Amino acid sequence: MGRRERPVDPSAGPVQWFAHELRKLRKKAGGLTYREMARRAHYSVTALSQAAAGEQLPSLDLALAYVRACDGDAQEWERRWRETAEESAVRDREDGGTESPYLGLVRFEPGDHERFFGRNQLVADVQELVLRRRFVAVVGPSGSGKSSLLRAGLIPALRAESTSLAAIRILTPGGHPLRTHAEALRPKDAVGDTVLVVDQFEEVFTLGRDPHERAAFIDALLAAQHPDSRLRVVIAIRADFYGRCAEYRDLADALREANLLVGPMSPAELREAVVRPAQTAGLIVERDLTARLMEEVHGAPGGLPLLSHALQETWRRRRGRALTLQAYEAAGGVHGAIAQSADEVYTRLSPSHAELARLILLRLIAPGEGSQDTRRPVDRSELDLGAASQDDIALVLDRLATARLLTLADGTVDLAHETLITGWPRLHQWIDDARARLRLHRQLTEAACAWNALDRDHGALYRGVRLAAAEEAFSDLDTVKELTCLERDFLTSSTAAREREQRAAVRTTRHRRQLTAALSVLLVIAVTAGSIAWSQSRISEHRRQQAVAAQKAALSRQLAAQSASLLGYNPDLASLLAVQAYQASPTAEATSSLYAAAALPLRNRLTGHARPVEAVAFSPDGRTVAAASSDGTIQRWDAGTGAARTPLRSPAGGVKTITYSVAGQLLAASDTSKTLRVSNLVTGKAWTATDHVETGQLAFSPDDRTLAVGYSDGRVRLRDVATGAIQTTLPVSASRTTAIAYSPDGSLLSVGGADSVIRVRDLSNGATRSIKFTSPGALTSMAFSPNGNLLAVGSDLGEVQLSDTETGASRARFTDHKGPIRAVKFSPDGRLLATGSDDNTARLYDVTTGESRAVFTGHTEGVASLSFNPDGTVLATGSSDRTVRLWDTSRGAARVTEKTENTATSMVFTTDGRALETGDAAGRISTWDTVSRQTHSTRTVVFGGLTTSVSLPPDGHVIATVTSDDGRTAQVWDTTGHIHRTTVHGPSRSVAFVTTALSPDGRVLATGDTGATVRLWDVTTGKSRTVLTGHTDVVAALAFSGDGHTLASADASGTIRLWDVATGRSRAALTDNATSVALSFDGRTLAVGHDDGTVRLWDVSTLTVRSTLRGRQLPVSSVVMSPDQHTLAAGSEDGTIQLWKLTVPGPTRVMDRICRALHRGLSQQERAQYLPGQPQVRVCTDRS
Repeated sequence: MGRRERPVDPSAGPVQWFAHELRKLRKKAGGLTYREMARRAHYSVTALSQAAAGEQLPSLDLALAYVRACDGDAQEWERRWRETAEESAVRDREDGGTESPYLGLVRFEPGDHERFFGRNQLVADVQELVLRRRFVAVVGPSGSGKSSLLRAGLIPALRAESTSLAAIRILTPGGHPLRTHAEALRPKDAVGDTVLVVDQFEEVFTLGRDPHERAAFIDALLAAQHPDSRLRVVIAIRADFYGRCAEYRDLADALREANLLVGPMSPAELREAVVRPAQTAGLIVERDLTARLMEEVHGAPGGLPLLSHALQETWRRRRGRALTLQAYEAAGGVHGAIAQSADEVYTRLSPSHAELARLILLRLIAPGEGSQDTRRPVDRSELDLGAASQDDIALVLDRLATARLLTLADGTVDLAHETLITGWPRLHQWIDDARARLRLHRQLTEAACAWNALDRDHGALYRGVRLAAAEEAFSDLDTVKELTCLERDFLTSSTAAREREQRAAVRTTRHRRQLTAALSVLLVIAVTAGSIAWSQSRISEHRRQQAVAAQKAALSRQLAAQSASLLGYNPDLASLLAVQAYQASPTAEATSSLYAAAALPLRNRLTGHARPVEAVAFSPDGRTVAAASSDGTIQRWDAGTGAARTPLRSPAGGVKTITYSVAGQLLAASDTSKTLRVSNLVTGKAWTATDHVETGQLAFSPDDRTLAVGYSDGRVRLRDVATGAIQTTLPVSASRTTAIAYSPDGSLLSVGGADSVIRVRDLSNGATRSIKFTSPGALTSMAFSPNGNLLAVGSDLGEVQLSDTETGASRARFTDHKGPIRAVKFSPDGRLLATGSDDNTARLYDVTTGESRAVFTGHTEGVASLSFNPDGTVLATGSSDRTVRLWDTSRGAARVTEKTENTATSMVFTTDGRALETGDAAGRISTWDTVSRQTHSTRTVVFGGLTTSVSLPPDGHVIATVTSDDGRTAQVWDTTGHIHRTTVHGPSRSVAFVTTALSPDGRVLATGDTGATVRLWDVTTGKSRTVLTGHTDVVAALAFSGDGHTLASADASGTIRLWDVATGRSRAALTDNATSVALSFDGRTLAVGHDDGTVRLWDVSTLTVRSTLRGRQLPVSSVVMSPDQHTLAAGSEDGTIQLWKLTVPGPTRVMDRICRALHRGLSQQERAQYLPGQPQVRVCTDRS
């Protein structure tokens, strides 16, 4: 018998209580010896005995191994371990009372410079640049540490070494930068220069709505460039807003040679940032923890706030003087610490305070439009919500600020860092759920403040569409409570003003009717009674028809608005409402909602299962989709039509996993009765095998000779496909086998277990190596890329890791899902990775770039399985909502993507559509063959200019416009004969040309400038013909229609106008943030390119979006449609040219497509909610 254990007092602390409970479990299991437990758990006797010694908390893996050896409930003990770890950490914090050496999400301030490490070289670089130049920009992605660099690095350095400076000031622009900071922009009246640090410069674009104030503020900053200004300016701007600076010519010129890019820390800098703050506080960082942090954060450009917060939470859970890897993992790691600590604070609030916290946090968000969401600092008074008391608001603010989620300073409330927006899934979901309402709310807040500043002038109230939109957004108690007292007063006053105006209109109408009645009396005298009756009958019928049409139009608009609001999270219902809206009345709103629904990638919704779908698989020929369910059936459908085929049934129990053999003749399935069944779909024969442990994941070898089967005991058995006999048994882990995958050549078998270690076995020699899965969560799914070079692994924390199968190195990590990953799958060509999650969504990622390509929403429960068809154009998803969905992975995608040497700043198709004439930023013209995808020739038009437009008149000569670098002149050239046609000059030195367009016949030149003006010039004479006014910001893009009758112009404020070239009158205006525009030959379709790489196609007659084309996530520099309107070409900033095949179906075809995809109509509950009192008209049943 072994030596007797020392007694442990469970009341001594949480660690001692946990050890005491472990000993009780061991006693309950029959008093197992530690030697017997070591044999079962695969841990040493010493490790297991130490786990129950009560001296320190064992690791989670060791604790669970102890529990499993004693036949305990691992899930219950994992919960106990986490509670013990948290309680122990709380006790350590209470005992310590010292300040954390890490700031978490809060930025460093000048007073924190003694614990600001890792940026010495960057501080020296920016200091040298500031002292050498008067205007400097610090650029970097969100989370790269720009604010801390300037505040805790640059400012202390300048104070220490630059005694000649008069003052150092720091500010953030806010919504009204010029009005708020007018005094700070003036240099101090003293000897020396004043340094002005403008942090978060992107606020001039995200919060500043007045383009004139924005321009004036920028001009005031640029005035520092003058040698006598006595001012030096440093701006810090997020990299994703750097392109917006190009909208201001002088600002772009100033930044050309005076900017500093903040990139990721080097390994040495990162190590210093981790270790040195702890050393200054007398602490040590465990070596394993440093290595883990280096691996997870190195190379991540925006990872510093995540790192700082994770270290702060690790410090809170420290053991004595040591920051340990165990404490780091308990805190959630780099990618989970923010969510864990934020949820901890939120869930401890009462329900009413939790709701108040949600409202406050949403107030601090500026939803992005084509860019990331940003934080929005607000005055404390804006949080005085009428639905909450001041004491409650103060309490919630204090809790959030104590947790360092918010900052409270000088009467301003702000998020501690924008990383909180993406790092806290709960907040991100709140934003997504209320995105449309948030945009309306931000506009409402601004309008209410303006109304209040104008002494509540009635002329500043909402009217018309804006009032209707606000009333719809804030129409119930749940949304009204989001408003402040001022906002409520504004809406109430707007509604009251509308009612007064309506009553006045009624009175006017009544008077007119009375006058009409008097005239009618005279008319009676002049006409016969019969004619009067007939006339009245016609009028009455006409009015009745008008009333019915008006009612249908109102219903149509209402349904269209509801469809738009549901599109993001309930696309099925949104699509059905869009169809119903168009059927009610083909209004512009209904047309827009219909085409928005048609743009969804859903191809088919397949039903038939009575219980959740556990697995889905395409047959190798792509003709059949099979799905397994816990109802004991394997349903099969025709992949093309969605028609059901004969199902297969499991006689023993619910089916959990299915997979086709490579040749497609065999279908393997495992069920809940521990039975494996392999069916020959050609002969109808099958063999079965039943084991004493539960079967799990399945995989056929590439030669179809072997079937790998995972089991709940942590082993994998390789079975002969022909006989079912076991060939080999491979031990994997002490617990369940969670994933299996063969390499494409069949030489490797990769297996993952619940211990989160991936083991790759070489089947030729039996050698096994491990790949480290660095996610703190458990491994749930796995897949090899088709070439065998990459391994994708999903975790229960919503992360997906891509690893190199040769070296084991991590290549990429995707963290967009908000729930456990249930499935991962590569497309057949290996370019895409599909992921399915319990957050009810599936996602597509570009494996090369790491970009998110698509998010598939529509399932109402978790996505459990994925399968691509053979050519990768269709993705099947199986869900616990008992449905299978087929998604079009290529909808809206370019059919050709080709990298060229030059960025296409303008382009035009040749008459036959087989080539593109493209202009670039170096004043050159190139001919690019759309068939061979090769550049045939490149010729220089003018050195030192930007080719802003290209035209191809009927004579076949290529005409181009080259704008000078300073934007003062635009030259028109016949590039075929290299003949100069004309030169036009800007109207003044303060106005520069930004863009141009040539009419199809080359006779008219349109220019757009920084003065918000469009001018039409006669190319023959060089004289101005017409000046088109109406824009309020820089005109950034122009395009003629193919017939030359219509001109489209887009400005930087998001307004696009369509002009009649002959009369100079504006035909229409719409809102879309364009980087480039193009009109079809007939002028009926407008293509709009965007910063995010998408191109929208607008119907000019209805001003509605018909479809959205998706390409590379880079700004679209130019766009053009072919003469036959069948092809669209777009150029990107990196020189890529993309081609799309244009198909814009009519509304009837769109409705047919939607109905065929959904296979259902509105349910009785949906009809009662959205169509109360309306006739029972079938929406889609007859079409499906």
